[in-house]
Amino acid sequence: MNSEKKLGFGLMRLPLTNPEVDTSIDIEQCCKMTDTFLERGFTYFDTAWMYHNFTSEKAVKEFLVNRHPRESFTLTSKLHGGFFDDLEGRDRIFNEQLEKTGAGYFDYYLIHDINHGNYEKYLKLDCFNWLKAKKEVGLVKHMGFSFHGDAPLLERVLTEQPDIEFVQLQINYLDWESDNVQSRKCYELCEKFDKKVIVMEPVKGGNLANLPQYISEPMTKMHPDWSLSSWAVRFAASHKNIFMVLSGMSNIAQLEDNTAYMQNFEPLNDEEIAVLMEAAEKIRKDIAVPCTGCSYCTSGCPMQIAIPKYFELYNNDKKIIKEWGWKEKRAEYEELTKTFGCAGECIGCGQCEGICPQHLPIVSKLQEVAAHYGK
Repeated sequence: MNSEKKLGFGLMRLPLTNPEVDTSIDIEQCCKMTDTFLERGFTYFDTAWMYHNFTSEKAVKEFLVNRHPRESFTLTSKLHGGFFDDLEGRDRIFNEQLEKTGAGYFDYYLIHDINHGNYEKYLKLDCFNWLKAKKEVGLVKHMGFSFHGDAPLLERVLTEQPDIEFVQLQINYLDWESDNVQSRKCYELCEKFDKKVIVMEPVKGGNLANLPQYISEPMTKMHPDWSLSSWAVRFAASHKNIFMVLSGMSNIAQLEDNTAYMQNFEPLNDEEIAVLMEAAEKIRKDIAVPCTGCSYCTSGCPMQIAIPKYFELYNNDKKIIKEWGWKEKRAEYEELTKTFGCAGECIGCGQCEGICPQHLPIVSKLQEVAAHYGK
C-alpha cells in the first residue's frame, strides 16, 4: 500500500446547497475543497454506493475525476450487501460505480459494513473471491472491508479471508473502550493479523466537535489553538497501525483546519490521551443517542422520518437543558416535520435498526424524541 498523508476526504457529508436535500451537493464548493486538499499534498478520497442518496459517486466525477489527472489522487468505493441479492447484482453495482465516477478503476475497494447479519450473505454470494478477481484484472488495486461487528466476528473474518489487505474500523476516543463498538479490541486484532487500518467516524458524526464547555475545558486549556474535532482526528491518527483517517468535511473551513494540523502530524502524548479519556467518560453520561448521522436508515423509511436530524436535535437539546434549562431546538424540530414524518409517526417496522452501523434501538429512541417534543 502506498505511503500517503494520513488524512482522507470522506465524501458522505459533502456541502449542500439545500441543507434539507441530501442530493443537493454544492459542486462549486466541492471543487474548491478538492483543489485545496490536493494542493496541500493529500490524495485519498472515500465514497460509497449509497452516500448522499446514491449521488456522491456521480458528484466525484464532477469535482474530482474530470478536473484532475487520475494518477494525482486515490479513490475508494464500496459494495454494500443491502442493495443486491444475487451474483449479477455485484457486477451491476460495480459497473455502475465505475461509470458514475468515471475513474476507470478503484485504488481501494471495500466489502461494506460487515456485521453478524450480512457476513453470511457476503459468503453465500462469494463476494470476497469476486473482489479478488477484480483486483487480478486491475479494476481494484487494494481490497478490504469495513466492519461494524464485535471482536470475535472480526477475528473470524480475518482468519477466513487472508487475502484482505486492510480493514476500515470506527475508531474515536469515545468508542475506544465501548462494549458495543469495541474499537480498541478490533484495532488490536488488526495488529495481530498485520492488517492496516483505515479509520471512519473519528469525530463520531460531528458529535465530538460540539461539546459542552464543562467537557471541553481541559482540552482548550491544554491547547487553546486546537479545534475539538482536531483532538478527535489526532487521537485516531496517533495509533501506529493506522494507514488513513477519514474525515467527512462539509465546508472549506473544516478542510483547512484538518489539512493544516495533519500536514506534519505529530501523535498525541500520554497526557493528551488522558484528557480525552476523561472527556469520554463525561460524554458517555450525557449523550442521549450515539448516532453518527450516516443516514443509512432514512432511504428505506416508509414514513420518511428524518431520523438522524431528529437525533441530532434531541442530543443537542439534552445538553442545553443540562446547562441552561430550556428546549432550544423545538422550533427546528417543528420546521423539519413540515417536510419529513414526525418522530411519533414511526410504525416500528425495524428496517432502520437492521441497517444501522451503530446497532441503535432506533424505534424506542424515536419514541423518546416524540415524547420530548410532543406532537
